[in-house]
Amino acid sequence: MPRPAISPTISPADELAEIRSTIARLRAREAHLRAAFLKDPDHGAVGRWSRVEVELTHHHRFDSRLLPAIILTDPAFQREVLVPVVRCLPMPAAPAPRPGWPIRREAVLH
Repeated sequence: MPRPAISPTISPADELAEIRSTIARLRAREAHLRAAFLKDPDHGAVGRWSRVEVELTHHHRFDSRLLPAIILTDPAFQREVLVPVVRCLPMPAAPAPRPGWPIRREAVLH
């Protein structure tokens, strides 16, 4: 069952678009701060409620790009998946009303 919108005055579509915009803004800010700490780990690393540590670690990762082309193109090693996509698109601008429409008639008092 879908959850109700957080605000009764904003539609779920507009709320989703607003949330995605906020997430994008926060990710950009996080990337900026992360880059600053990687450049100078000690600058501003201690705050009132948090502290930042920068550590370099080693990880082993599987890199499929290193596989031979014969395996990469073999259908036996491929599968098709269905991926749901939810997009937030801006609404098209409402067409301008015809000049003089709707007709507004002033109340005539006798």
